[in-house]
Amino acid sequence: MSVPTQQDGMDGGGSSLFDDGPTAVAFERVPPQNLEAEQCVLGGMLLSKDQIGEVAETGMVPEAYYRPAHSTIHAAIMDMYAKGDPVDPITLAAYLAKEGLSEKVGGAPYLHTLVNSVPTAANAVYYAEIVLERAKLRRLVEAGTRIVQMGYTAEGEVDDIVAAAQAEMHAATQLTAGAGLERMENADDMLEEYLRSMDAPPPSRLPLPYIDLEAMLPMEPGDLVVVAARPAIGKSVVLLDIARHVAIKNRMTAFVSSMEMSRPQLMERIVAAESRVPLNRVKNRDYQDGDLERIAKGAKRIGGAPLWVDDTPAATIVQLRSRLRWFQGREMLPAVMLVDYLQIMKASGKRGQNRTGEVDEVSRGLKELAGEFGIIVIAAAQLNREVEKREDKKPMMADLRESGSIEADANAVILLHRPDAYDKEHERAGEMDLIVGKNRQGPTGTVTVAFQGHYARARDMAQGF
Repeated sequence: MSVPTQQDGMDGGGSSLFDDGPTAVAFERVPPQNLEAEQCVLGGMLLSKDQIGEVAETGMVPEAYYRPAHSTIHAAIMDMYAKGDPVDPITLAAYLAKEGLSEKVGGAPYLHTLVNSVPTAANAVYYAEIVLERAKLRRLVEAGTRIVQMGYTAEGEVDDIVAAAQAEMHAATQLTAGAGLERMENADDMLEEYLRSMDAPPPSRLPLPYIDLEAMLPMEPGDLVVVAARPAIGKSVVLLDIARHVAIKNRMTAFVSSMEMSRPQLMERIVAAESRVPLNRVKNRDYQDGDLERIAKGAKRIGGAPLWVDDTPAATIVQLRSRLRWFQGREMLPAVMLVDYLQIMKASGKRGQNRTGEVDEVSRGLKELAGEFGIIVIAAAQLNREVEKREDKKPMMADLRESGSIEADANAVILLHRPDAYDKEHERAGEMDLIVGKNRQGPTGTVTVAFQGHYARARDMAQGF
């Protein structure tokens, strides 16, 4: 067998080994692929355990293969490798038979064919790079086709279509698993970098509207922070307080994705909070003496603030990534993205998964967005009814509804508690506890603020109005 090169496989020529793949016809092009290189990658991995690790470091993923059987074999090899099991044609054949996949990939004879096809196992990484290159070219072809369709159908605003097209092109190049030795550094390198940074100003923190909370919880880019409570306790109030403080007071970009309220409803709350005009009067247009003057002053503060709102119902991680890429393309990434609320979001992964699986996917997705774009993500989440069964109604971390992944993925979790939500005559009426139940950057504890629900806001206790 000839050694595959970077130019092989573009014309789709293949042997009887690949009869289950697409067949070229006179008027149809075969997508970019190199089936010989695919065989050599797998054969090299079966010959040498070291080559499995080397191939993994290239970021190779099962989706990079053109032939589905090769994807299945690669995934099986990596699963065995991760478990520490020996990997060779015999053990792999047994694994595939146990999983009911043997017939799908051609059985044990085809595994031996893979081994025999390799000129030398030492070149497995080189073959993997060829396979990845072809896979990226296929992705570009597919993305181009979808972009052409978007242009012809012209559904939606032009800016949205352009943003979607950019997202398609970006996604087309994001194929690998993100592995690679270039991301690794030894202790000496890390220490040197840290020592150089000692005289630099401290990293910027997100300004928060509550002084004690800001001191306790220094939020940094890449963080996922969860604000959790039962319904009607104040999740939206806290999120909008942060959005207003960041965008209106500090003129830093804030992006609010609200699946609970429309843009007009959000603006009514922002106006009420900024103007100190009761929300019910703003909603009903039932203005009293001095209201219009206070609203006018509040409007001056709000005007020009870099506050962006998306009220798409049941947003997905894919949609949020597209929005963030739109900001990124204009060099105006938000300092913080606020999501209200996590359990309303729709997963875009496997069909048929249960609700816990969906919430797990959303939680991981939000954490990935924070790291991918280098922003802070603050998401509201709902607690389960166990809170209300307790005498003091005080929330706990275990009350996070539907998923333990939320707690695991979050850098910090803030639980909200208002005694007067359950007893209007409570001695602490008008107070809200922000219980920091998890904090990877510092201590846990409780910060108490004044809850001014009629103004749709909360304030530091010392601030009063």
